[in-house]
Parts: sequence; structure tokens; C-alpha cells
Amino acid sequence: MAMASTYAPLPQAEHSAQLRKAVIASTIGTTIEWYDFFLYGTAAGLVFGKLYFPNQDPLSATLLAFGTYFIGFAARPVGAAIFGHYGDRIGRKATLIATLLFMGIATFLVAFVPTYASIGIWGAVILTVLRALQGIGVGGEWGGSVLLAMEWSRTHGQRGLVASWPQFGVPAGLFLANLAILAFSAWSGDQFLVWGWRIPFALSIVLVGIGLWIRLGILETPVFQKLLNENKVEKAPIVEVFKKQPREIFLSALVRMSEQAPFYIFTAFIFAYAVGTLHMPRNFILTAVMVAAVLSFVTIPLAGHVSDLIGRRKTYLIGVVATGLFGFLYFGMVDTAIPSAVFIAIVLSLIPHDIQYGPQAALIAESFTPRLRYSGASLGYQLASIIAGGPAPIIATALFATYHSGYAIAIFIAGCAVISAVAAAFMPDYTGKDISAEYDA
Repeated sequence: MAMASTYAPLPQAEHSAQLRKAVIASTIGTTIEWYDFFLYGTAAGLVFGKLYFPNQDPLSATLLAFGTYFIGFAARPVGAAIFGHYGDRIGRKATLIATLLFMGIATFLVAFVPTYASIGIWGAVILTVLRALQGIGVGGEWGGSVLLAMEWSRTHGQRGLVASWPQFGVPAGLFLANLAILAFSAWSGDQFLVWGWRIPFALSIVLVGIGLWIRLGILETPVFQKLLNENKVEKAPIVEVFKKQPREIFLSALVRMSEQAPFYIFTAFIFAYAVGTLHMPRNFILTAVMVAAVLSFVTIPLAGHVSDLIGRRKTYLIGVVATGLFGFLYFGMVDTAIPSAVFIAIVLSLIPHDIQYGPQAALIAESFTPRLRYSGASLGYQLASIIAGGPAPIIATALFATYHSGYAIAIFIAGCAVISAVAAAFMPDYTGKDISAEYDA
């Protein structure tokens, strides 16, 4: 049971220093976790179908590989429930250390999973279990990282920007994951499918060590310390948040449809589609996705800052509309198989996503009362994994197999945008308001 604290507010200079440390720790931590998560997605599109489902035709092998990929998404709400409970009970910092270890060890072990040629279908089974563990880890990571940064911010007018920095970990992790695959693909050459793909997974253990060292050096957030001081820590936060704020949980999941589903089509499905169907060079597509990720280094925090100026909901809706329209342009360009058109489409693909992803952290986290915030924000955010991110590459693969056109996938993306637009319209907007006091929940 959480004990009362003798915490007192820090002087402004020390508080500012802790805010910087919290933002850096959150951003680097999420970068490591997303490196691990995206590494698997890239490998699923390029490698796992051939190594773990070799007796299937290429389409079936790709679907099965993305099936193991989906398991990680299905496990994310489980991680949100487990770590959300402890994040609201024992604090943000301790829980984040646990999520980093959980994710990192599972990713490291993927490097040593035997293929179908060695142990038959058991290789795919082990891979699926490790993917589930990855999902549990990342399911608890996001909420804690966002709160660690956001709850140190004293200035109400900069929370969108501050909370967007943990979101920065997504393109940073995507960039590093694709860079690792690209580098070891070039280094190992013809041996990439034999051993080259394993090295990026094994190296993740080094990143975990760096992340732990950084996270051990930060303090608990003032908002959680205030809950301790006032003895307002919930005994069963998961139960309470479903009782008191179910609307916010489900709106948070639905509002992510237009952000998450297209993202995994643009960053995971594209490898199977462009390399396997359009027969474009693997390294060319890897490079294009990396450039898109670098562009997101700017657009995500910029969108977070804009949301501080014009409001979370308005900024988010601009991104939703842009995403719904862009899917048609994207597949129109990709389906030409002209290298320059494909490259431009991929590089631009994450901008509409980023307009949503920048303010999304604050939009969701601010919706929940402090004593239920880790649980509520994590659950809302991660439930989208089941209805959006996880099935998106599978749906995209099936749609193309049925209609033989990228426009069918673009229609799917537009449908996701309609759902998110309706959900965003009903989301509460706490831009510029005090989020340290308890809401009426």
C-alpha cells in the first residue's frame, strides 16, 4: 500500500531541471521501447514469413507473420491494465523501470528463436509468446512516459509540447529500427535471412541498459506526490476508472483509429506490399521510411506546440481530415511503382499522422482525473491496438488480395478517419486548464 509522503514543492530552478530530466528520460525510454516494437514489425514484413512459415504460399506466409505481429497489439491492453494499476498505486517512475525491463528482455530473446527448419512450428510459437511479452511491456510504457513528462510541467500553456516529446520516441524508434535492419542487411548480404536479422534484436539489450540508467536518476512526478500527500491513491484504479470514466476510455480508443491504423500500414505493411508485390528493393523502402521518421522529429513536437495555441481537439481534427484524404494520394503514388513517386509518398505519409500524434498524448492523458490517469490513459490508448494498429496490416493484406488495388486500402483509411472525427468531437478538451486537481470522476 502506498505510504504518505513528506514531499514539498521544489524551487523553480530545481523544478525546471527535473522537468528537463523527466522529458529526456521519457523520450529516450520510449525511443528504446519503440525501437524494440518496430524492429519486430519490420522483420515480420521482410523475414518472419520466410523463416517461420516456409511451407505457405507468400500471401499466407505474410498473413501468418502479421498474425504474430498482431499478438503484440492484443497484449498491449493487458500491459496497460497491469502497469496502469501499479502506476496509479506505487508511482510513475517505478512502473516505467519495470516496463523497460519487460520489453527489453523479450526483444533480446527474439534474436535466439530457432527457425522452422530447426524446430518446426515451435519457432513460431516461441516468437508469438515473446511478441506478447513485448506487447505487455509497451502497453504499460506509453501512459507512464507521457505522465512523467506532462505532470512535471507547471505551465498549463506548454503541456501539449511537453507531452509530445515522449511521442517523439515513435519516429526515433522507427528510424533506429529501420537503420539497424538496413545496416545489417548491407553488412550480412546474402546471410541476412540466416543471421543478419538477429543482430539488431540482440543489440537491444545495450539500449535497455542505457534507458535504465537514465530512468533511475529521476524523481516521482509532483502530481503523484500530491496524491500521496492527500491519501488519494486508489486501491483498485482499473476498476474505478471503468466505473467513473468509461466514456473517456472508449473515446480515447476510437479517436486513435485514424492515427494508428494508417501508421502501421505506412510503416509495416508497406514492406510486404512494396517489396513483395511491387518488387521494389528492400533497402530503398527502408531508406524512405527512415526519411519519413526523420521528418516526424520536427512535425510531432510542432503539432504538440500548435495544440497549446489553438487547442488539442481542433489540431487533432485537422490531422484526422488530412489522413482520411491522404490515403488516396498515397496509394495512387505507390501503385505507380515509379521510385520517385513511391519515395515521396512514403516520406510524406507520416505528416497527417503526426498532426494527430503530437497533441494526442495531452488530449488523452488530460481527460482523466489524476488518481486514475495512468490506468485510464493507458487503457484508452492501448485498446486502439486491438481495433486499429494490430489488425491494420492484416486488413490491408486481405483487401489487396481481394481487390488488387491500393484504393481499397485507402477507403479503409478514410473509414477510420470518419470514426475518429466523431470520437474527437466528443472528447473533452483541457487545453490550458489545471490538471493537478481531481476531476469530478
